[in-house]
Amino acid sequence: MGKYNITELKEKEAAYRSLVSPRLMDEMQEKIMNIIVMQKKYRDKDYSAKKLAEELGTNTRYISAVVNVRFHMNYTSFVNKYRIDEAMSILVDKRYQDLRMEEVSDMVGFANRQSFYASFYKIMGTTPREYRLKHLQQHPAMVKQPRRKRSSD
Repeated sequence: MGKYNITELKEKEAAYRSLVSPRLMDEMQEKIMNIIVMQKKYRDKDYSAKKLAEELGTNTRYISAVVNVRFHMNYTSFVNKYRIDEAMSILVDKRYQDLRMEEVSDMVGFANRQSFYASFYKIMGTTPREYRLKHLQQHPAMVKQPRRKRSSD
């Protein structure tokens, strides 16, 4: 057990994975990417594998099989990966420098700060705050400078 109680999952083979034909896998993969990534459904905290399955006219077992086989992770990890990718951009963007971690977490679709921190740490090996500070130290020009008061002459 490490930081944030993250444990490694044991690899197990699910029987239903082999039931989805490669052609159907290709179609489903493209549709999943379109919905989750292009339509940015990963930002919606309530967008579950069940809702995705309903939208695609299939069931969660097929969704799970495609995500496992094609992306080598489970649905939650798949969605969180895109959330973390966007969070990393926000954390180093000068325009969002004043946002609190809760606000960044909310913007990218996490239900709470704790799950944001745990996912970020699992993927990046550092906390969101440490990531932001490290990036800003490496790129001091990115730090928003306070506005100077103009003289009223």
